[in-house]
Amino acid sequence: MASMITMALYNIIDTFWVARLGHEAIAALTVVLPYHILVIAVAVGSGIGINSLTSRRFGEGNIEATNRVAGQVFALAGFFGVIFLGAAVFFAQPILSLMGATPDIMNPAEQYLVIIGFGVPFMLFLIMVNNLLRGSGDAVRPMVFTIMAQVLNIVLDPILIFGWGPFSEMGVQGAALATVISQGLGAGMGFFYLIARKSAYRIRLPFLKPNFSVLRDIYRVGFPSMVVIMMESVMFALFNSFLSAFGSLAIAGGGLAIRIADLAFMPIIGTGHGLLPIVGYSFGAGLWKRLWKAVRLACWGLAVVMGVATIGLEIFAPQLIGIFTSDPELIALAVPAMRIILSSLVIAGPLIMFITVFEGLSKGRDVLFLSLARQLVFFIPLLFVLPRFLGANGIWLAIPISDWLGFMVAGSWLLREYRLRKRSEAGAVISASEGDSRTGLSGQARDY
Repeated sequence: MASMITMALYNIIDTFWVARLGHEAIAALTVVLPYHILVIAVAVGSGIGINSLTSRRFGEGNIEATNRVAGQVFALAGFFGVIFLGAAVFFAQPILSLMGATPDIMNPAEQYLVIIGFGVPFMLFLIMVNNLLRGSGDAVRPMVFTIMAQVLNIVLDPILIFGWGPFSEMGVQGAALATVISQGLGAGMGFFYLIARKSAYRIRLPFLKPNFSVLRDIYRVGFPSMVVIMMESVMFALFNSFLSAFGSLAIAGGGLAIRIADLAFMPIIGTGHGLLPIVGYSFGAGLWKRLWKAVRLACWGLAVVMGVATIGLEIFAPQLIGIFTSDPELIALAVPAMRIILSSLVIAGPLIMFITVFEGLSKGRDVLFLSLARQLVFFIPLLFVLPRFLGANGIWLAIPISDWLGFMVAGSWLLREYRLRKRSEAGAVISASEGDSRTGLSGQARDY
């Protein structure tokens, strides 16, 4: 959770400095977000599969298999890193046009995207390694790596953007370069921690070769999550495209609201990262009471925390937006956007935990169905319908309405899974009791 909040703070502080260049600079960074989310989709989808697979192998006591999984991180980061880098360098303008860039922000957006592309291999490796370590029960090192990288980025941002000291003023290019350098640091720390044999893993050279049976197991769980986050990228590109009809000021206002919402959302993502290996381990070890207890604790805890956070964010929305800009037009647009978007925050935590349970249970198809139901069935149709009647407010409203509808569907689906598991356990107990009565096993054996 601490590492995720630090990452969100990086986005906030990055936006704080870039906002000094004008609303066009904010809008330029906002239209690059779908590309960034697409990279995260591959990294997190791969990481979830790695996390779930290693935690289950640890639960089963199969250490050799966990090391084989760990070796795949290097090949995956390199393969996808080259693809994303090539796309950013050679197809920047077509990508930005698809993501809603208006003519007045195309040039700074292209400058930012091209430089960011060179940091993608580092970003992929860092996220995958962090998930690998969490799968072994180590949440501290990923936190340290992420915090160190983001602190460096926070320090470098104003230096490179405005040319402090001996450095030249680089504008949005400086923000991109600061990001690349910080991601390189985080990836380097993760790399040396693994090869120094300080983690629970012992990676040998043969394990670095792509293993298609291991990759199949990784993406059997991780691919649905990857598709889900890819759909988030598509959703955000559509979000920007609809906002572009209202000009770059609307894109900037939406960007500010989304960044503050992301900061509030990070405890949810952090809790999900913590819950996933517990679900995976408990599933592998057959500890069902522990599994459901962890789920209840995560859901109720997040509901309370997010409820309190929502009250504070709704009340102080003008002051929070005012930290970034003094432009009255931008403030007037961003404040209602922020208030509407955050209105579903209280149920966003349980919603993500419901889906996380199915990730830990290796039910990839359920994860895909529940997430795409919120995105394809609810959000995208709402995005096409509501703005026709409500203008920009209809774009904001599509987010909380789809969240509430997705919450009801996912909650019902998890309740169904819980009841099926309880029936299965009850049936197993009855069968065991009948077998004991026939074989005359002792009470101690029956309890076992």
